[in-house]
Amino acid sequence: MNTTLIVKLAPTNEQHTLLLATMERFNEACNWIADVAFKHRTAGKYKLQKMLYHEIRDSFGLSAQMTVRAISKVAEAYRRDKRIKPTFNPHGAIVYDQRILSWKGIDRVSLLTLEGRELIPVIMGGYQADRLAAYGKRGQADLIYRDGTFYLAVVVDIPEPPPSEGTGVLGVDMGIANLATDSDGETYSGEQVDAKRRHYERMRAGLQRVGTKSSRRKLKRIRRRERRFKRNVNHTISKRLVAKASDTGRDLAIEDLGGIRERTTVRKAQRSRHSKWAFGELRQFLTYKAALAGVRLHVVDPRNTSRTCPICGHCDKRNRPDQATFRCTSCGYAGHADVVAAANIAARAAVSQPMVSDEAFASAPGTSPRALAVGN
Repeated sequence: MNTTLIVKLAPTNEQHTLLLATMERFNEACNWIADVAFKHRTAGKYKLQKMLYHEIRDSFGLSAQMTVRAISKVAEAYRRDKRIKPTFNPHGAIVYDQRILSWKGIDRVSLLTLEGRELIPVIMGGYQADRLAAYGKRGQADLIYRDGTFYLAVVVDIPEPPPSEGTGVLGVDMGIANLATDSDGETYSGEQVDAKRRHYERMRAGLQRVGTKSSRRKLKRIRRRERRFKRNVNHTISKRLVAKASDTGRDLAIEDLGGIRERTTVRKAQRSRHSKWAFGELRQFLTYKAALAGVRLHVVDPRNTSRTCPICGHCDKRNRPDQATFRCTSCGYAGHADVVAAANIAARAAVSQPMVSDEAFASAPGTSPRALAVGN
């Protein structure tokens, strides 16, 4: 499996200036190439290279391989939507391949600039260092400039262990009040996330009213800070869920929430809360962490999982008297709605296994003692 590690560069002041000038020249060339590509309505990399290669080298002073990388970047961007001419930020990433980047050990990297190669120290944590040392590096890396600092996004190929045959399934329901709830009854609360969201909304509202250049800079910093917070929470939740499934010898089952925001409607006061969480990212993290841990991951249809009784199978909208409560109108079974949904997700992933254990529902808040494990 290919995974990306972000490492920090520590250039001298002169090297920093050279890298920045190279990045700006590279993206200037990309914008010029995009004008030609849009004018001729062509996203063909080889066609653009045949048309523009020599002119790019003469006009922008890029090396041969950097010229090829600029053409490739434009072709890929334009191919995504040919109705729109792509534009490139002056500090957009440069893709470095093995012809213009080489590693000198694990703590230094040689990068090509407008004035030749520069040997630049690399700073990384133990996590990145262990993986780079153990699995090696692929030839390609992205040079990124963020808040005055250069980073390299390095691709590492980590071998996946064969998925183990689970003896059961741990179902996971994703939501807003609780970001995730598993079929054992453990919840991963969204209260802290909701408090952070309201805090950042208040800060944004105040800064937007000010409208100065410094307030706009602070808005960008806040946006990135909030994004890092969300990413960290998703990493933490996914790591705990995968570890739990692996330690108990079970598969993992999640909902297919693709297009959920388009399929559901909420009150105006709830729109921000509904739209702000990155469930796609949480699923992505669960997917790759499960693969690296050798845990099978099942993705199931989420329809009616929180309205279907895990005991008698009765499905009715009235089974959900409120957001947190499930009470079957047919057999009377009651429990926490998110735990019920997670149990139904697990059952859909493995219909030949028990839908839910007695302990899972017995330990969930508000659960009826009538809960029984259901077989085939």
